[in-house]
Amino acid sequence: MNPDGDTRSQVISTYHDHPRFICATCSAVLALQDELISKSFSGREGRGFLMHSATNVKLGKKEDRPLLTGVHTVADIFCMGCNDRVGWYYHKAADLSQKYKEGKYLLEREKMVKENNWKLDE
Repeated sequence: MNPDGDTRSQVISTYHDHPRFICATCSAVLALQDELISKSFSGREGRGFLMHSATNVKLGKKEDRPLLTGVHTVADIFCMGCNDRVGWYYHKAADLSQKYKEGKYLLEREKMVKENNWKLDE
């Protein structure tokens, strides 16, 4: 999928009534809060959250990137609603101790909003 292509019409509205993370720019749902593995990661622009899965994202070009924990094969991920880069996807980790990241997503904290969907009694 071309990260520069217009994919706004492909954004799915999902996880109604569930706590979720949404894009800070366009409010597209990016992930369920239940998919959170760790908040102790660093992204390009500050804190990053490691997630089991993400939705409404498209992958950029795969590349080897030196990160704090060594070289990883990653692809930037882009919001399908607004094309903002919201983090990256871990394809491969060279170091054995980092293999747990493979197939996971790093979402940048500054690129998303936590939406709790609490119900208030009226």
